[in-house]
Amino acid sequence: MNKKTKFNLLYSMIRMRMVEERISSEYSNQQMRCPVHLSVGQEAISSGICLNLKDKDQVFSAHRSHFHYLAKGGNLKQMISELFGKETGCAGGKGGSMHLIDIKAGLIAAVPIVGSTIPIGVGLAWANKLNRSNKVVVIFFGEGATEEGVFYESINFAALHNLPILFVCENNYYSVYSNIKNRQPTNRKISNVSKSMGVESYRMNGNKVEEIFTKTQKMIHSIRKNNKPILIELSTYRVLEHCGPNNDDHLNYRNKKELKRWLNNCPIEKYKEHLLKQKVLSNEELKKVYQKIDKEISQSFDFAKKSKFPKKDKLFKYIYAD
Repeated sequence: MNKKTKFNLLYSMIRMRMVEERISSEYSNQQMRCPVHLSVGQEAISSGICLNLKDKDQVFSAHRSHFHYLAKGGNLKQMISELFGKETGCAGGKGGSMHLIDIKAGLIAAVPIVGSTIPIGVGLAWANKLNRSNKVVVIFFGEGATEEGVFYESINFAALHNLPILFVCENNYYSVYSNIKNRQPTNRKISNVSKSMGVESYRMNGNKVEEIFTKTQKMIHSIRKNNKPILIELSTYRVLEHCGPNNDDHLNYRNKKELKRWLNNCPIEKYKEHLLKQKVLSNEELKKVYQKIDKEISQSFDFAKKSKFPKKDKLFKYIYAD
């Protein structure tokens, strides 16, 4: 892997983290009136996978969608405007955080109903195959979505019809306040479920960005070449509360030792140390990265705040496809 790729992986992760930290700090001002589901701690997955995608490839997300949108090339000003409900938002101010969409960037939909984007993504991949399009569809979802019936149906359909899909399960071990141990049998492995239906499946550390990039590069090449689906389950951890900008560890639903272990395994801090040690970048260059991103974020928030709210005549437009 060359230095430029390594730098881009780190830059992408830092940018995502700083964007959501700013959302977290600004949210209490009551100008962003949509619920926000933040992904702080899960940066490596989106960065590592989406850097391997082509512009034409298509991505689906769920309620925790900011990182997928940014990693796929979504416009930051439009994303922040969407959170403020402004007409300059990527969904015209009508979708909010949980309904990001940017066809040009290749983020086809973010839908908050758990598991719902899995069959939608499979449907698009089926259409792409019928149209002989060489696009790869990537569907991001949490481990909670694998408890829904559509997960099994979609995996089965994708395997049956050899669809070019990368299924990405971001397993952060919690569905709101419920640990996976309370929701799934201990001997049930998500990757084994899909493997049993004929889908090539893997489990990976979701905090190691270089490993994710390298391995998914091969997977995406295989999907594009062979037109067959692959599933990866990545272990990761969200730092903040399920829904909202705050820390909710006072509720004691997560073990303190568990929290400490994951915080000490921060994908950004670990990768920063690695690249500084390798002399891919210096502390001075790193400082400039933070300054550049901070400026971009500030400009995006200023743009969103100055933008206008959508007019009433837009209320019933773009609700259904032509």
